[in-house]
Amino acid sequence: MGLKSFIIKIVIKRTFIYKNSLTIFFLLLFFATLWAQAHYGWLEYNEGLIRQSQIILTFPQYLSSGHFMSATFENFESEFLQMGMYVIITVYLRQIGSAESKKIFHKSEVDREPKDHKNAPWPVKKGGFILKLYSNSLFLCFALLFIISWWLHFQGSWRDNNAELNHQKLPTITKAEFLHQPRFWFETFQNWQSEFLSVAAIVFLSIYLRQKGSPESKPVDAPNMETGK
Repeated sequence: MGLKSFIIKIVIKRTFIYKNSLTIFFLLLFFATLWAQAHYGWLEYNEGLIRQSQIILTFPQYLSSGHFMSATFENFESEFLQMGMYVIITVYLRQIGSAESKKIFHKSEVDREPKDHKNAPWPVKKGGFILKLYSNSLFLCFALLFIISWWLHFQGSWRDNNAELNHQKLPTITKAEFLHQPRFWFETFQNWQSEFLSVAAIVFLSIYLRQKGSPESKPVDAPNMETGK
């Protein structure tokens, strides 16, 4: 490697974008696919309105519709459920040989008690209730995001259901009545089950399969029954 190439490589690795590239990459994918979902959802929804001889929605109107809210937050809900459960369940449960599991018989680094030091986060320095809250903040954040997403999914699904009833000139139903309808729970569980399957897949497949360079994999030459973390 020439001196010029070496300097360029060092400079790149010191930039904000490189240091945060994992988050930036997935946020860019998120916004691109969210726009695509909204665009094609709008086209699909308006096709249904045309077939029913209803007035079609503008794109901004569609973004505030129950159809868009339900579809969007139904997915958010299941993702936050998956991540929240994974964060808390891996504290207590193990899978021998998995890169996603803590050691079977020994304490892991994440189990050690927090100690105040020069570069410790401020809740560690504060101690007491603040430290206790901070020690569980990742799970609590996912739990809160799940609850918000679940509620917005419910709101959107209820509004979309009543919009369909209006188009059919049928009486609308209350939120309490809708909560007992199979539609909402079908939407809910069809996403939840896929999330649980994907977690089970990464936990089990990381026992036998590898991806060099990925923190989600064990080293390529690690024994299958070596438990990851």
